[in-house]
Amino acid sequence: MEQGPPKPRAPEAKEAREAADARDQAASTEPPVTTAKATVPEAPSDREDTGPDADDVDGGDDDGDGGGKGAAGGGADWAVPPSPTSWSADLRVREPAPVRTATLWAALATGLLSMLLLGDGLAVNLLLVAIPAAVAAYFAAQEAGRRMRAWTVVWAVGGIGLLVVPALRDADWPSFLAVVSAIALGSLALHGGRTWPAVLLGPIGMFNSLVIGPAWGWRGARERFGGRRRSVGAVLRALVVTAVLLLVFGALFAGADAAFANLLGDLMPDASVSGGPWRLVLLAFGVVGALAAAHTAAAPVQWDRVQVPAGRPRGRVEWALPLVVLTALFAAFNAVQLAVLFGGYEAVLRKTGQTYSEYARQGFWQLLLVTLLTLLVVVFALRWAPRGEARDWTLVRGVLGTLCALAIVVVASAVRRMDMYVEAYGLTRLRVSVLAVEVWLGVVIVLIMAAGVWGARWLPRAVAASAAVGVLAFGLMSPDGLIAERNVQRYEETGKFDLDYAGSLSADAVPALDKLKEPLRSCALRPIANDLGESDDPWYATSWGEARARDILRDRPPATDVDWSACRRVSDDVMYLR
Repeated sequence: MEQGPPKPRAPEAKEAREAADARDQAASTEPPVTTAKATVPEAPSDREDTGPDADDVDGGDDDGDGGGKGAAGGGADWAVPPSPTSWSADLRVREPAPVRTATLWAALATGLLSMLLLGDGLAVNLLLVAIPAAVAAYFAAQEAGRRMRAWTVVWAVGGIGLLVVPALRDADWPSFLAVVSAIALGSLALHGGRTWPAVLLGPIGMFNSLVIGPAWGWRGARERFGGRRRSVGAVLRALVVTAVLLLVFGALFAGADAAFANLLGDLMPDASVSGGPWRLVLLAFGVVGALAAAHTAAAPVQWDRVQVPAGRPRGRVEWALPLVVLTALFAAFNAVQLAVLFGGYEAVLRKTGQTYSEYARQGFWQLLLVTLLTLLVVVFALRWAPRGEARDWTLVRGVLGTLCALAIVVVASAVRRMDMYVEAYGLTRLRVSVLAVEVWLGVVIVLIMAAGVWGARWLPRAVAASAAVGVLAFGLMSPDGLIAERNVQRYEETGKFDLDYAGSLSADAVPALDKLKEPLRSCALRPIANDLGESDDPWYATSWGEARARDILRDRPPATDVDWSACRRVSDDVMYLR
């Protein structure tokens, strides 16, 4: 009988069991091997080159058009990108680079200018404060290795240009629109991006940096100046000596010559102790804002990586039938508009029983809503469009192109209705605002049509740029001045004038109202002159429109012995419906 293998000795058996246990433990703690990469697309150059425009974040065409048909192309154009594990996964490129000394000095300059200039109102001082903040962001981006790109320059220059509106116009509402648009363009310049999520969600990253940016700047300041207290002290002593010399010799020169004293009074900002707490708040506001911009430039959120799931494609009949019927409805409406245009409005008014003004007022708001709904229809139609074959692209382009072309005619009809409304009732802020919005929506429709021909890769940025150009043009044309000029012209033609509304306009309306004849001129300008008062705001807090109005009112002040009863008779004849 054969003898079996010899039994292992007790020490050898114990060592074998320990080795087996060690292998089992290593197998349980080792991460599983994956065969697929992360589903979030990443460009090869993300870690090496993250320019301010972040144009290469997605490593190619953001529309998936491959340089071809754009958002509505056929074949590979409709390939659905893989869904990321999280919509916010890997949005930030990296941790920000250490803050540069130049960035810290630029942030401090922003804070000091905010403290000295922003306490008296907003005009050219806002532009002066924004410049060092932009410099801080530039130095931070440069330290992070980001390159300057063409679209970054466009957004930055556009944002700075929008801040010219508060420097030129006294009216608050166009200035507010310009400041908000400047912040949006600044966010695009800092984050970059070319897709719809990047354009729409960019400002959210700025809010995040408002918390992280100051902490990042404080760490950088401690690292850079913690071991150089002696050199920092020398700089502070030099600044103190400079301030003392300027104060002493400036006071002596001011006492020696009254003209030089007036010049110093105009140039020097108010730094009185009475507004000390508010000045400190403005200092903190400027420093925090500049550091937030710099942190965003150093580590931008890559919104281009947000993946929007593609809609489920529909069949040709299911998709095309509602749109074809809607297009036919648009064509019928436009045919009626052409018939009214060539046949005259009198026949339509007799048939409907409406007045000229009622016909105009009723039509504009409905057509404005039609334009907005048309854009929504186009968006959802593209999302659910058939995309199985190449001829599907021809169908999509033909149907939506025809619908957009007819929508342009609707926009023109809406503009004409508003013109009729203004002829009947005059121009107001609301009317000029909605008219500007309607014109901009028409521009967006034209851009969508162009994207259907040349591809949609550029469409999100083009829409954002068109909005910024519209806000800038709206501010530069001086809406209050345009309103006053148009209503003065209407008064000369019809003898009807809304005196109360004219008196509620800003100082931008003074040059146009100055053309009225007495006593109406004094009646219209008196409320504006009272609002301006005898304010001695410094030059940096006074807009060009306010300065111009003050010059006119100083040369030709409203009459004190005006016949108010005559003005009231004109006001009683008003035809406005505000």
